[in-house]
Amino acid sequence: MLDPELQDRAPSSSEGGARPALRRCIRVDPEVFATEHWSRRPLLSTAAELGGTFTDLLDLEAVDELLSTRGLRTPFLRIAKDGAVVDAKRFTSPQGAGAEVADQVSSDAVLRLFAEGSTVVLQGLHRLWPPLIDFAGQLAADLGHPTQVNAYITPPSSRGFSPHYDVHDVFVLQVAGEKHWTIHEPVLPDPLRTHPWADRADEVAAAAQRPPVIDAVLRPGDALYLPRGYLHSAVALGEISAHLTVGVHSVTRWGAVESALDLVRTLAADDPTLRGSLPLGVDLADPAATADDVAAVLSGLQRWLGEVDPAAVADALRARTWAQVRPAPVSPLAQSSAIAALSADTVLQVRPLLRVQLREPDGDRVALVAGRRTHDLPASTHPALAALLAAGEMEVGDLPGLDAADQLTLARRLVTESIAIVPGARPGGAAEHDGTRDDRTEA
Repeated sequence: MLDPELQDRAPSSSEGGARPALRRCIRVDPEVFATEHWSRRPLLSTAAELGGTFTDLLDLEAVDELLSTRGLRTPFLRIAKDGAVVDAKRFTSPQGAGAEVADQVSSDAVLRLFAEGSTVVLQGLHRLWPPLIDFAGQLAADLGHPTQVNAYITPPSSRGFSPHYDVHDVFVLQVAGEKHWTIHEPVLPDPLRTHPWADRADEVAAAAQRPPVIDAVLRPGDALYLPRGYLHSAVALGEISAHLTVGVHSVTRWGAVESALDLVRTLAADDPTLRGSLPLGVDLADPAATADDVAAVLSGLQRWLGEVDPAAVADALRARTWAQVRPAPVSPLAQSSAIAALSADTVLQVRPLLRVQLREPDGDRVALVAGRRTHDLPASTHPALAALLAAGEMEVGDLPGLDAADQLTLARRLVTESIAIVPGARPGGAAEHDGTRDDRTEA
């Protein structure tokens, strides 16, 4: 059983309902979006309604930089033409002396394919491009669901993909040019990853002939939200078109089903009646030969399902989701230098966008869940950890319940494990302002 007394810290920038990244993508209040649109129906928002553009996240010059000078490799690039994916061998090659890795992107090959009407797809930009690393992390915090970011760059008057649906929600953010989008009702509401659109290609093609629910041209600064399952296709108009697709990997009830079944599998393995062998010479081709055994198995599984702790299912679902969410990156060299220079005056900050859960002490130990890892710490550190998580940042010397030596020991552990950072730290030197608050007064 999980202790019901758990202390959680969600990313602080979403506290109070601010949701800054989400607000950039929708023309309605986040609460209205949550009740009327989230996982239910599309929402189109214009640049005039949103009051800005998305060129700070990505622009065409940035796309050229990624394709030409960043040593991009597959699968971070995909190219499509007339609804089909182009073989990666047509646009990758070794890139000269000292860079013989064979799957690096060839910028001249990309140019030829793009000039022939192919769409360039930059994948995983939430791991590559700093503005999108920050934006995707904040949007995941705003939504409570993991995110990813791709960019689609299409030549004039070209279509990259035929009508299809995604198995995750998406936000489409138009960056450059214009693109004509056509949206149709789902053929399968709320599809899972096991329901790819290609398995329903005929239904999708037929549905795409019906009247659309949205038929609109997206221009720079426009945004479109699509719940998973909605059919969509897009055609670039008179110039190069670029848009970001932010995929939202929704945490679903089916995820809880899978977590529950995993727990049942673990529990049921301790049942000797379910581990027994079938009779010698059993004829598996005859259903009647195994009917009694199958009935006993189903009965046993139903019994064990009743033993599953709902809190354990919730925790397993939490672990599955947090494993997909990346907190803000840390600077290894800068933070290593900060560790060496830790003092009572050093400011610790909980790592931005890190999902953290502090559990109640169990005997002389306490568990701190941070992202995909669980850290075992002395129970005496619980007051200090609780105070740091509640405040978001704190000087080492202010960590309550510990003497000076233990404060430094805990601080060193937290920074080493990337649970906390020293803001402003620099490689090989002291942090800006020596890692202390600007308004600190000397005693």
